[in-house]
Amino acid sequence: MSGLPGRQGPSRRALLAGALALPAAAALAACQGLGQTSGDTGNQQGYVSGNGDLTILPVADRGQPVVLSGTTTTGDTADVAAWRGQVVVINVWYAACAPCRAEAPHLAKVAGDNPDVRFLGLNTRDGQAQAQNFEREFAIPYPSILDKGSGQGLLALRGTIPPTAVPSTVVLDTEGRPAACVVGKVEESVLRGVIDDVRSGRADSGDAGAGTSA
Repeated sequence: MSGLPGRQGPSRRALLAGALALPAAAALAACQGLGQTSGDTGNQQGYVSGNGDLTILPVADRGQPVVLSGTTTTGDTADVAAWRGQVVVINVWYAACAPCRAEAPHLAKVAGDNPDVRFLGLNTRDGQAQAQNFEREFAIPYPSILDKGSGQGLLALRGTIPPTAVPSTVVLDTEGRPAACVVGKVEESVLRGVIDDVRSGRADSGDAGAGTSA
């Protein structure tokens, strides 16, 4: 598994190709094992973060489609099963999480630039009012499921990300299966690259990152 591309880091092609080279078991273990406990900072109440490293899951080992639905911050129901045929990005967050706040503007921008991709937040700790304040502050254009108390949303992602890893981002392929994950703050360039490759099928074929460099 490769590190995130920085200004002088590897190209997106090299990063994604390296992730694809992982055996299936290693890829799953990488997604599950990146979480590192961080201490309390202000009102963060502690969180589990990762390095923000990307793991691509081989198409043959993506398993069953994710079954995830729930009530959103607006009282509506979101169900990823209704989005089959589209790439889906699921971001796990809560309002007082510092890395979540840092990545929120980038997630909002990528979502706005990719209207054919479905984005869904999964809020693990907040009530409706606090989550809505966050969404207004960062102009989040997509829904978020409130998972506080039930934990059913995180349960739906078991085996893909650590259950307490916040933030985390999971990209589902058009069949609803986990195709990639980032445990930790996701970088905008990496997310754009993963979306492009999953959407085009390059991540499925093993020719990941054939486009522009990050």
